[in-house]
Amino acid sequence: MLWTVLLALLVLLLLQTQLSVCLRDLRSGASVSPLHSPPPSSSSTSSASSSSSSSYNATQQRLPGAVIIGVRKGGTRALLEMLNLHPDVEVAKAEVHYFNVEEHFRRGLAWYRAQMPFTLPGQLTVEKTPGYFAAPQVPVRVWDMNPAVRLLLIVRDPAERLVSDYTQVLHNRLTQHKPYQPLDELLLHEGHINHGYKALQRSLYHLHLARWLEVFPREQIHVVDGDALIRDPFPELRKAERFLDLPPRINPSNFYFNTTKGFYCLLSAGHDKCLDESKGRPHAPLSAQALKKLCRYFRKPNKRFFEMVGRSFSWC
Repeated sequence: MLWTVLLALLVLLLLQTQLSVCLRDLRSGASVSPLHSPPPSSSSTSSASSSSSSSYNATQQRLPGAVIIGVRKGGTRALLEMLNLHPDVEVAKAEVHYFNVEEHFRRGLAWYRAQMPFTLPGQLTVEKTPGYFAAPQVPVRVWDMNPAVRLLLIVRDPAERLVSDYTQVLHNRLTQHKPYQPLDELLLHEGHINHGYKALQRSLYHLHLARWLEVFPREQIHVVDGDALIRDPFPELRKAERFLDLPPRINPSNFYFNTTKGFYCLLSAGHDKCLDESKGRPHAPLSAQALKKLCRYFRKPNKRFFEMVGRSFSWC
């Protein structure tokens, strides 16, 4: 009887020892296994890396590949909005004035880039600031930013541009309840053209273009006929597409004439868009005598501009 009890106790002791060893191995395996989990396969690593890379490269703010440099009151906003119809174009919504305003220029290219839209690889970023054209310091600064940048210059009859320029300033002054001289008084001094009038100087296209041609080759500057753009936008947009090396995506169906506003509006993906009410604003009055003197004054400057760009325009 005693031997039976001793044998039973010995068996229980052996079982307890074996159970302790098993529990210790289980605990040891659970704690070590995460540290020794198999490395991810090369395909999964590549997939994760590719996903991260594609997410990083999907959209970025890039410096512009094309800049609309002017002219003021020449149709720069209309040209920008029309180019934005193209699926491969993204535009800066506001005029940045980076190259012609010292406070902005001192902030550097990082600040300038931050004003640009986000684009996908292969898309073209376009910025427009019409004040660039007549600012002497701008051409070299733009070249330093990107010597290969493409420049678009939209021009219109310089006499009409001058009147439009005055009309905008007059509107701003009246909105601020400030007086402003009539256009005839600003334009004429003792019966002769006032050469110091700033709006007149902005219409001397040949003087400003000469500075740009000192820096950029002629083939890098595309001249858009602003008057033709208003009458029939599509042909001018097709020329701009070719200049920018864009595939032809803008069509005549993207434009329709708004009889109420008196100019073309844009149509894309079933949505229409017209320029704001400041566009197409009735011009301030200018006497027939002053207009005649103005047209006569512009004859020689216009001729020089025609020679520089290799084409002529139907201006007064």
